Parts: sequence; C-alpha cells; structure tokens
Amino acid sequence: MLPWRVNSQPESVHSATFSWVDPRVALEQLPRLSGLEYLSRMAAGEIPGPPIASVMQFELKSVEIGTVVFECRPAEAHFNPLGTIHGGLSCTLLDTVLGCAAHSTLPAGTAYTSIDIAVSYLRPIQPHNGPLVATGRVVKSGGRVIFAEASIVGNDGKVLATATSSLLVFPHPEKSAG
Repeated sequence: MLPWRVNSQPESVHSATFSWVDPRVALEQLPRLSGLEYLSRMAAGEIPGPPIASVMQFELKSVEIGTVVFECRPAEAHFNPLGTIHGGLSCTLLDTVLGCAAHSTLPAGTAYTSIDIAVSYLRPIQPHNGPLVATGRVVKSGGRVIFAEASIVGNDGKVLATATSSLLVFPHPEKSAG
C-alpha cells in the first residue's frame, strides 16, 4: 500500500483504468512512412497512438506539415501535492506537440529526438480548464536540427503554458540497419 493511502477511507480512493494497443503495431510502419503520413494515419485512427496518450489523456486532433494540434483532458489523477495539474503533464504535452510538429516535416526513414525543451508555466491548470488544446509549430526546419514552439490553451482561450525546443534529426535506426 502506498504511504499516502495508509489511512484512506475506501470511499475516498479513486482509480482509473488505461488500455492501449501494443506499440509495435504502429512502430512497424514508422520507418516506411513520412512523418506527415504516419501522424495523419494516427489522427484518422488507422495507426494506434502511443501508450502515453492513453495514460495522459492526449488525443491527436489535426496534423499538417509543420503543425499539429492535440487535445488533453486534465483530471484529478494528474494533480500534484498542491491540488493543481502537475507541471509534468503540461511539459509532456508540450514535448509531444513539439516533437510531432517536427516529425510532420520529415521524410520516411528519418527520426528525431529532443535536444532541449524550455517550458514557461503561465497559469495553474485545473480539470475545469479542459479540454486543453496544445499546438506545436515548426519555426525553422532543417536536415540536422529543427526548431519548434508550442502552447497550451484552456477552454476559456487563455494561454496556460508555452515551450520552445530544438530537435536533432537523424536516419531511423531500422533504415540504417536495412
């Protein structure tokens, strides 16, 4: 039993169940598709999203070259000890849209990884701020490094957090081996 649940009454204990498709189903297609094709198929439900999307309540809503939009439904399960949505949820959501925006510009057989991310938390987030809309945009594309920016907006139109990132571009390991 977790230490903070030792004295909890059964009626105060909440739970959630998450399910996802084996990530290998999507990853098998990754080296053969451009980033735009891969993400477009994911948005259309033809390729399953990654498991983290289920756990964090992310949904890919739209994708075009250099821009992606995700929705997130923050919940009590995402609370930090102060009773607000943990900054890690925002950071993970921002990192996701930054990376996917970069991925949308890449040809088949190309991969990326984050070099850095700088996040600015502008307002506290509560479940009633959802659904959150996170948008990632490529600022400058490149064959070695991509620069991107992102924001999270609450259902009242207020910007809640922003981020910038640089991402390293390299050949997909499966393409290099094959």
